[in-house]
Amino acid sequence: MPVQSERLLPLLAPLDSLPEAAGKARQLSDAAGPRVLDLLFHLPERYVDRKRVTRLADAADGDIATVPLLVEEVVAPRNPSQPWVVKALSERAMIDLVYFLRARWVGPWLHRAFPEGAPRTVSGRVRRYGARWQMDAPEFVSPPDTIPDIQPVWPLVKGLGPRDVQKAMAAALARLPATGEWQDPTHLRRRRWPGFTEALRALQAPSALPAPEATDRLAYDELLAGQLAIGLVRRAVLERPGRSLLGDGCLREAALAAFGHQPTPAQAHALAEIDSDLAAPRRMLRLLQGDVGSGKTLVALLAMLRAVEAGAQAAIMAPTEMLARQHLRTFQRLAGAAGVECALLAGSVKGKERSRVLRRLADGSLPLVVGTHALFQEGVQFRDLALVVVDEQHRFGVAQRLMLTEKGTETDVLVMTATPIPRTLLLTQWGEMAVSRLEGRPAGRKPIVTRIVSRDRQEEVLAALRRAFAGGHRAYWVVRAIEEGEAHDNVAAETTFARLREVFGATVRLAHGAQTLDVREAALADFAAGQAQLLVATTVVEVGVDVPEATIMIIEQAERFGLSALHQLRGRVGRGSAQSFCLLLPSAELLEGEKRRLSVIRDTEDGFLIADADLDFRGGGDALGTRQAGQIGRRIADPQRHGGLVRMAHQDAELLLGKDPDLAATERGRAARDLLAIFDHDQSLAPLAAG
Repeated sequence: MPVQSERLLPLLAPLDSLPEAAGKARQLSDAAGPRVLDLLFHLPERYVDRKRVTRLADAADGDIATVPLLVEEVVAPRNPSQPWVVKALSERAMIDLVYFLRARWVGPWLHRAFPEGAPRTVSGRVRRYGARWQMDAPEFVSPPDTIPDIQPVWPLVKGLGPRDVQKAMAAALARLPATGEWQDPTHLRRRRWPGFTEALRALQAPSALPAPEATDRLAYDELLAGQLAIGLVRRAVLERPGRSLLGDGCLREAALAAFGHQPTPAQAHALAEIDSDLAAPRRMLRLLQGDVGSGKTLVALLAMLRAVEAGAQAAIMAPTEMLARQHLRTFQRLAGAAGVECALLAGSVKGKERSRVLRRLADGSLPLVVGTHALFQEGVQFRDLALVVVDEQHRFGVAQRLMLTEKGTETDVLVMTATPIPRTLLLTQWGEMAVSRLEGRPAGRKPIVTRIVSRDRQEEVLAALRRAFAGGHRAYWVVRAIEEGEAHDNVAAETTFARLREVFGATVRLAHGAQTLDVREAALADFAAGQAQLLVATTVVEVGVDVPEATIMIIEQAERFGLSALHQLRGRVGRGSAQSFCLLLPSAELLEGEKRRLSVIRDTEDGFLIADADLDFRGGGDALGTRQAGQIGRRIADPQRHGGLVRMAHQDAELLLGKDPDLAATERGRAARDLLAIFDHDQSLAPLAAG
C-alpha cells in the first residue's frame, strides 16, 4: 500500500533536509534513524524540571536548581590542576560556579559572561560545601525567560549534544502535518488521550512534565498500526487461491509404524488443524509452536507426507546444516519406511550429488527435500512444490521465507518454532497466522532438575561428572565464546576444552562455529555414538542435537545467555527416560536482574512462562519489521506498561477493517493509511504474506 498523502513526505525526508540539522545529520541519524520521522520518535529517556527549585534556601544537596545570582568576581586558577571559579551571591547564599577548562579562551569568555556586579540566572546541579554552594559548569547561563522549565533528556551518541537535538527537534516538529484521526473517538474521550501531533509535541517540546496519556496515545498508535497491517495481510492470505491436498493416509501409517508410537493428543490435534488447512481450497499459513521436545518434527513429517500422498512435493528448511542433517536422519528412517525418498540440499552438497538432487526436484522424482538457505537459491526448481515447512523460523528473514514459497504455486506454508511465544505477542507477532500449539512432553520423559551452582564448587561438579560417566551417562559443557576475550567473556570453549581434557582425557570432544563442518560433525557424531562422554561446545548445540543418553547440561557464565537460549540448551538433555540435570554456573558477581533471570530457569520448565518472563526482561522484538529483540512494535510501546493495549488494538483494527476493508471508504480509514505509513507498515505488507 503506497503512501496516500503527500503531506507525509516531509516527515519521510532524510534528516539532512533540515537546515537546523546541518553538521550533525550523521550523529542524529546514528542516534535516532535517517529520517525526520525517526527523529520525532526519538523519545526522551527522562525530563529535568529546571523550575522546581528556584531558591538555594529550598535546595537539597544534588538538586537541579535554577537560581538568580549577582556576580562578585572571576577567580583564575593558581595552577593547572585548579579550576576557574565564578564567585557569586544568590539572595543571601554564597555560590561558586566551577569550570574545569584549560583552553586559552576560557578566561576572556568567563569575564565576558560574568562581569562583576552583573545579574545572571544559572541552572545546574548544586552541591553544598559548608556555608557555600557549588555548581559545576552550569548547563544554562542566560536571562530567566530563555531557560526551559522542562528539559527533555534524549539518548545521545558521541559528538551529539542536547542542544543539537533540541534545535533539530524543533524544526522536525514544525513539519508535522495536520492528519486525520485514525483512532476511535470513544477511546480518545474515555482515556483522555491527546491527538497524534499534540502527543508528540508534549513529549518532545514540553511546557510541563508530560502526562502519561501522551506516551500511551503514541504507543497505541504503534500497536494499532501493527494490528491493521496484520489484519490486511490476514485478509489477503484468506483470499489467496490455493488447492486442496488430500491423501489416503497410507504413507503416514507406514511412517508411524516405523516410529513405534501413535501421536500424542496434542500432536493429533495440531495435525488435524493442519490437515483441515491442507484440504481447504486456499493457501495455508500456520504457525506450529511447541516447547523443546514436544514433537514438532513428527507433525511436520506427517504433514509433508500428506502432500506426497496428494502427488506433490514438500520441503523443510532449517537454519543450520546440523539441524537439517538431524531432520534428514529422522525423515529417512520414517519416510523411508513408507518408501518415500528424502534428500539433503545444503552448502556442503556439491558436484554430482547436488546435480542429482536438483535434477530430481525439477522432474518431480524426489518428493521430499531437507535443506538450508540453499533451498531458495536461483538454480533450485521444483516440479510441484505444494508445502513448505520453515523450522526455527526466527533464524530466517521474511524475504528468505518469501523466496522459498515462490518456488511453487499456491504453496502452503507451515512455520515452526521451539522458542515459545508469549501470549501477548501471539496477536502482535503472529496475528496473520493460524496457530497450533503443542503443550506437554512425550510420555516417559522426566522433568529436568535445574540448579544454580557457584563457581567455587566446580570441583564438586567434576566429581559428579566422574560418577555420571562411570554410569554410562554423557554431558554437555556449554560456554558462550570460542576464544578468551570475545564479547567480554572470560570463559572460552578452547581453554575449557583443554582444561577438561586434562581431567577426563580422550573422552572429551569440542564443537564450535569456527570449526569446519566436517570437524564439528565428527565431534558430534562421536558424542552421539558414545565414543565421547563430554562435549564442550558453544551454542551450536542449541538446536539440532538429539542424544537421548546425554543427561547433564552444564552452562558456564549462564547469566550471559538469554532465557530462551538457556531453555533451549537445557532441552538438549532429558530426551530419554533417565533423570537429567541442568547446572547453571554463573559468574562470581551477579546483578539483581541476572539473579532473577536465572531463578526463572531454575524454577520452571514451562517454556511459555519463560517466554513471558523473557518478554518482561528484554522486550518482544519487532514483528512487522526485522528486529527480533527490543520492545513490542517499533520503539514506543513498552511490553510491561502497554501490554494490556494489545488486545484492544487488535479488536479496534478488526472493527475498522470490518467496516472499511480497503481503508478508503471512511474518513477514519483514510487516516489509517497515513498511520500505516508513519509506522512503516505500508512497505511491510507484501513480505508479511510469507510469514
